Amino acid sequence: MNQTTHSQRDDLRSEARLVRGALNRLRQDLIVDAFAFRPMLPLDDARVSGWSWVPQRLRRHLRWAPHLMLAAVAALVFLATTSVMARSGPLSFLITSAFSFLLAAPLALTLFRPIGAFWLSGGALGFAMLAYVVTGSGSVGYEIGFITHTAVMVLVVLRTRPRLAAEMWLATMAGCAVMVLLNPRAISDVAPFAVLTVFVLVPAAAIRAWREERQNVVETQTATAEERSRRTLLEERALIARELHDVVAHHMSVIAIQAEAAPYRVKDTPPELATSFSTIRENAVAALTELRRILGVVRSEDPDAFVETDPEAPQPTLASLDSLLESVRGAGLIVEAVVTGAPRPLPQGVELSAYRIVQEALSNTLRHAPGAEAQVEISYVLGGLGLRIVNGKASRLAKPSPGAGHGVLGMRERVQMLGGEMTADHTAEGGFEVAAFIPVSAAQGTAGEKTA
Repeated sequence: MNQTTHSQRDDLRSEARLVRGALNRLRQDLIVDAFAFRPMLPLDDARVSGWSWVPQRLRRHLRWAPHLMLAAVAALVFLATTSVMARSGPLSFLITSAFSFLLAAPLALTLFRPIGAFWLSGGALGFAMLAYVVTGSGSVGYEIGFITHTAVMVLVVLRTRPRLAAEMWLATMAGCAVMVLLNPRAISDVAPFAVLTVFVLVPAAAIRAWREERQNVVETQTATAEERSRRTLLEERALIARELHDVVAHHMSVIAIQAEAAPYRVKDTPPELATSFSTIRENAVAALTELRRILGVVRSEDPDAFVETDPEAPQPTLASLDSLLESVRGAGLIVEAVVTGAPRPLPQGVELSAYRIVQEALSNTLRHAPGAEAQVEISYVLGGLGLRIVNGKASRLAKPSPGAGHGVLGMRERVQMLGGEMTADHTAEGGFEVAAFIPVSAAQGTAGEKTA
């Protein structure tokens, strides 16, 4: 018996909490900051730009089309209500105009203060019903009030949130119930109004819920795309860091070895010179140690990124371009290479980045333009190295690729790291072109020749 009593008490407490929560939400939605300024934003530029049938000069003004249409509807309601009430009753023109304004103004007010518009429209409807209860005439006024109040509730739901449909309906029905108690004859008008508002508000709430869900999906997709791009950028930077480690480590190792061997190549080496060479070697070894430590941090974030790559293998350069072209030809890509200018050894970082850019551009051609032909142009100019990889239009449908655009991001990151410029865009013939210029100073070129 005691257990049953405790269970009933728990159920009552749960129901009480649910009721308090519902009343609190109702108060927050309809009472707290009821007349707060919540302006409706104009249409998005992307949506308006899709209206090709509208002249270009008028498109920017059409962003405000919903605002103008609602204001025009409010004006028509005011004029129609004034005309109808003037013919149906002995009221003065001033009273008729004031009452018509109270019915029409909430329609326009939903653009700026939607909850306040609901209360203003409900007040106008209540005033019309009260006048009908007291005088026994003027039913046209509150019949028009029913229509405008329903329209206001629909607009408020479309502008705010779906649950307001039930809350406004309950608040309106509570006011109508009071009027029915004062005048039971009004039940004949209130009952159809209650049913009509349900059939109108439910679709409005469904449309608003669908719009919110679609907006959430778009926001989620945008956030996912941004996160994917950020992750790809970080992965590409990690790849560049590893490759640059091999380049820098090679030069620092050479410096350390030369600094260690230099004192033995000179007879009677002065102690000061020997000390300097020793210091150079120690700094080079310390730099190598620090470089390997930093690289270890990078590798620890993605230890399996290069499981298929031999860490001891030499990094590719433009001298390996022929083997790259043969491999993509074996995959079915028709590609030609054109080299202009006098080929010369370049800094190892420039050679590596140029090779990777050509490799990624040809991989994108295989992935996104199957059946197309490609051409690789390498230009050795006085100020640096020019690259141009262009492919024609695909001859068959490409399979969907989730990594679309990430290769271009990596190529641009490489070029910007070396102080160069790059463009990547579709061609007029339906293909795709990647053009890059990597600057190489005369001092860098000389260093590259010595290293080679």
